[in-house]
Amino acid sequence: MGAGVPETTRQRILDAAAEMTTETGWASVTMSRIAQRCGVSRQTVYNDIGAKPALAKSLILRELEQFLAVVSASFDQEDDFVRAIRRATYAVLDRAQDNKLLHAVVSATHGADTELLPYLTSQSEGLLGYATEIIHEHIEKFDHGLSDRQADVAIETMVRVVLSHVMQPTGTPDQTADDIAWLMSRVLA
Repeated sequence: MGAGVPETTRQRILDAAAEMTTETGWASVTMSRIAQRCGVSRQTVYNDIGAKPALAKSLILRELEQFLAVVSASFDQEDDFVRAIRRATYAVLDRAQDNKLLHAVVSATHGADTELLPYLTSQSEGLLGYATEIIHEHIEKFDHGLSDRQADVAIETMVRVVLSHVMQPTGTPDQTADDIAWLMSRVLA
């Protein structure tokens, strides 16, 4: 948090859940342990967040918002559509490389603790819709020549591809960003 901005109980709860997930895995996260770590009652955790599925969703959505903030900043810094896509892709992949919570969720696929993974994969409709909506707002300033429907298809495809590379990188953020920008330049041609 920024200096002088008080941290809310909800933020402290989400921070504690993220820390515990990265330290010992999602399966070990309980409302009682979160309450103890935050110095609040278990009922406070339930009142601010809800049950564990709501905690999972809140945790993933908070991470998504942080990723989308770097996407928004990337689009705001460019006046060329393809360069903006490249910058945004790089920013997401670079952030993903060092994201401990994301690594804990993804590495769970190699073990038994996969309860958070569906929020990034099979139950990701909300994630895709939210990301697509945010990006669509940012591309309106560009003269990309796509209809709204074409832009939606292109954005959703890019989001899915980037998410795939977040989950299972096949190259460096630079290489992947170059590849996705090249692909988009071909679509626009």
